[in-house]
Amino acid sequence: MFNDKPTIIWDVDDVLNNLTCIWFKNYWLKSHPECLLKYRDMTINPPYKLLNIELGEYRASLDSFRLSGVYENMLPTEEVIGWFRLYGEEFRHVVLTAPPLCATSIAAEWVLRHFGGWVRSYNFVPSKRDGEKIPLYDQTKKEFLSWLGKGDILVDDNLENIEAAESLGMKTVLIPQPWNDSRQTLPESLESLLFLARGVMRD
Repeated sequence: MFNDKPTIIWDVDDVLNNLTCIWFKNYWLKSHPECLLKYRDMTINPPYKLLNIELGEYRASLDSFRLSGVYENMLPTEEVIGWFRLYGEEFRHVVLTAPPLCATSIAAEWVLRHFGGWVRSYNFVPSKRDGEKIPLYDQTKKEFLSWLGKGDILVDDNLENIEAAESLGMKTVLIPQPWNDSRQTLPESLESLLFLARGVMRD
């Protein structure tokens, strides 16, 4: 019975939560009051060029935010947690995310605390950091999904990951963010997800 349920694979940051928005508004802007950008101006991700900094400085700021205690206290995206409460049990749910290794345990705890009633598998492809030496298995989500061989629908905010999943024959839902070309609102995206997932179930 449970094996017949379609499997949805979820990204975490900027999908299940609003990481970049919270980091930018509550962390970056507080320490950089001269910055005149708005969140809607984050049309590139990672946005380090928009912020006139190097990639390493951006990653250091984001990692500092992740480790500051603020990440643990973030609330899930309201529309997404509402979707899970209404429809989550109809499907199986897997997480596939790409945090740095130093923050993976924090992200995993956050996911399981808020979504553990539905998510039974947490997976990650570590985002590389300078000087870090860890075994390298899959270096992209596409490589991981190809190895996993499971999953009917990928939900992500990164267009590259969406296209990669589609090349593997998966259905996809792009969560709208300033850096992608989604023309849907978040509620519309979640409605599309429900339609796709129920369609897989009928197939």
